[in-house]
Amino acid sequence: MRLWLKPSERRPNPEPVETDDRKPLVVGLIAWMLGLIAVVAAPPLFGVELPSMWLWSCIAGIVLGSLGLANAQRRGPR
Repeated sequence: MRLWLKPSERRPNPEPVETDDRKPLVVGLIAWMLGLIAVVAAPPLFGVELPSMWLWSCIAGIVLGSLGLANAQRRGPR
């Protein structure tokens, strides 16, 4: 077994696969929104105090996911 192949022995590189990144971004945004709803609704329902970091993590996930979705919408499917 050799670790290095000559360029003439190599197979050609495969073509890049076209993907649509918008679908997983939308699923992630929905998950962050559900997390935000749970973090906001938990203290009154269960009488517990949750760390404020959880709230800000959900907000950051929604903001960054929205920016990613806007970028994916601008580029379109690849």
